Amino acid sequence: MTTTLLMNPNSNAATTDVMCRIAATCLLNAPVPWTAPVGPKMITTAKALCAAADIIAKAEIHDWPDMIIVAAFGDPGALRLARRAPCPVIGIGAAAAREVASTGAAFAVATTTPSLVPSIDGLMMSHAQGATYVGCFCANDDPDVLMLDAQALDAALLVQIARAADAGAQHVIIGGGPLGAAAERLRDVSPVPLINPILSAARAVQRTIENKHVQNR
Repeated sequence: MTTTLLMNPNSNAATTDVMCRIAATCLLNAPVPWTAPVGPKMITTAKALCAAADIIAKAEIHDWPDMIIVAAFGDPGALRLARRAPCPVIGIGAAAAREVASTGAAFAVATTTPSLVPSIDGLMMSHAQGATYVGCFCANDDPDVLMLDAQALDAALLVQIARAADAGAQHVIIGGGPLGAAAERLRDVSPVPLINPILSAARAVQRTIENKHVQNR
């Protein structure tokens, strides 16, 4: 059985469980949950993102899985972890950007963390693969408060999705692992197709597993 470890750099085990359930819809085997032992329940600042990168990069993993998903949109620590991991490491942000870029469509990000916009822009542009990145559209409400009210969160994200579409985005990535459930709730009411980065990463994991099986035949 192929094992996938889903690492949540946020210290919220409930969020980890939700992300695992979303990822499981694209995987043959449900991922194993891992939650950051310290830090904020949701990463909202550049300082917290840097701290999370250290936690992920230095995480003690005694039984290495076949695949690892780093499930925070800024992919904190994913590259550093990959240097010592004996298995592929996939960040949800990079996976989402690569997936939508492969369609050639112009794309944008809608999210709730203004302090992370520079890092999001950098990550998206580095994986745009020639596709047009329209930008990151961010709600101004307190992200921690929004996460306590699903209705308010959905409304705030819809406003940003509409702004992104008006700016020319043909697809919009919902920028945040903890926003994965909102991405699914909004899928049928969005004016443009939405990309859930958790699903993007899970699909990338499944493709990698399938390719390995083909090579080993």
